[in-house]
Amino acid sequence: MSAFWHPFADMGAVDGHEVVIDRGEGVYVFDEQGRRYLDATASLWYCNVGYGRQEIVAAVAAQMQKLHAYHTFGDFVSRPVIELCEKIASVAPVPGSKVFLTSGGSDSVDSAAKLARRYFHLIGQPERKVFIAREWGYHGTHAYGTSLAGIGPNKDGYGDLVGDVVTVPWDSIEAIEKVIEQAGPDRVAGIFCEPVVGAGGVRVPPEGYLAAVRDAIRAAGALFIADEVVTGFGRAGDWFACNRLDLQPDMVTFAKGATSGYLPLGGLIVAPWIAEPFWQGGVMWRHGYTYSGHSTGAAAAIANFDILEREHLLERALQLESELTAALAPLAHHRLVTEIRSGLGVLGAVQIDPEAIETDPGLPARTFRAIREAGAITRAVGGGGLQVSPPLITTSQQIDEMVEAFSAGLDSVEV
Repeated sequence: MSAFWHPFADMGAVDGHEVVIDRGEGVYVFDEQGRRYLDATASLWYCNVGYGRQEIVAAVAAQMQKLHAYHTFGDFVSRPVIELCEKIASVAPVPGSKVFLTSGGSDSVDSAAKLARRYFHLIGQPERKVFIAREWGYHGTHAYGTSLAGIGPNKDGYGDLVGDVVTVPWDSIEAIEKVIEQAGPDRVAGIFCEPVVGAGGVRVPPEGYLAAVRDAIRAAGALFIADEVVTGFGRAGDWFACNRLDLQPDMVTFAKGATSGYLPLGGLIVAPWIAEPFWQGGVMWRHGYTYSGHSTGAAAAIANFDILEREHLLERALQLESELTAALAPLAHHRLVTEIRSGLGVLGAVQIDPEAIETDPGLPARTFRAIREAGAITRAVGGGGLQVSPPLITTSQQIDEMVEAFSAGLDSVEV
C-alpha cells in the first residue's frame, strides 16, 4: 500500500493501481514499464511548452547554484523576480499593471479575493464584500476558491468557509444583473470569471458574453476578476484570453502555463487603478506567501516565457485551435458522444452522453481509461466531458494520433 494520498481520488480504488509516470519527452509521457502516452491534457492544463525542455532545466540549475531562493517580504527581492514581473507586465491586458507572485493558482485566487475586499476597505467602501461566481467554475481549493466553486461536489461537506458568495448560471448575463440588483450595487465586490470554463467541462462563452459581464460589473462599481490559471501563457492563443478578447480586467489570476509546470509559481496581475492606492505610501497589504517571488521558480518562468516567444507558440496555438476543432468534429457522431466543445485556444472537451452517464455513473472513468489503453491520456471534467488540452508544441500529425486514440478508446467501451 502507498503512503501517498492522491488529490481528487477515491483512494480505495486508486491504492495499488497507480499509473507511475516515469519521464516525459515533447508531448509524450512514459510509465515505468516504458509505455508511451500522448498527453492530451498537458498534465493539469499546464505543460504548454512540452516535456524535457533543457533550456528550463539549465536555467533552474544555474539559478540554484547562485541563489536557490530568498524571501521578498519588505524590501528584499532577487533579480529573476524583477525580470519576470517586468516581462509579465509587458504582456498584461492592461498597460502599467503590477504583478504579485504566489505559489500557484489557488493562492492566486485567494490573493485576488482578499485584495478586492482590502481595496474597497481602503477607498472607503468596506460594505463591498459580495462575490459573484458561475456554475461549473473552478477557482482552486483554498477557502475562497472552495467557496467560489461552481462544481457542487467540490464544496460539499465543508460548511460555510467564506460568506457573501452568490453563484449564477455560467452563461447568463441576466442572472448577474439580477444578483447585482438584489444584493445592491454598492455591496458587490466583483465577479470571478474564467474566460473559458476549464475543469467544469471546457465551456466556451457565448459571443459577447464576457464583455457584457465586464460592463455590468463595472457599472455597479465592482471588479471584473479574470481567472486565467488555465487560459494564460498561450493556451488561449494569446498571452492571456483577456488580451485576445479585449476585456481589460481589473485583476488576472495566473499559474500553470507560467512555468509549464517545471516549478510551482502563480500570480496576480493588478490593473494600475487598483494598485495605485497601495503604492502611494503609508499603506501595507498584509498578505503574501513564503514563496511569493521564489528565485528559482522565477528563473524557470523566464526560460518558459522565452521559449513561448522564440518558438512563436502563441501563433501556433491559434493554428492548433482550428486544427483541433476540425480533428475532433468527427467524434461528435460516436454513439457515446453528444457534443464537442472547442473554438477558443487549445482547449476542448468530448462530451459523453449525459443520459448514459446518469444510467452508468462510472462511464466517464471507464472511457478515459480505455483511451489511455489506446495510447492517449485524458480525464473526465465537469459534466462528463473528456479534457483535450495538449501542449502547444503538438504537431498536426500528433493531433490526428490523439484523436485516433480517443476514437479507439470510445469504441472499446461497453455500455
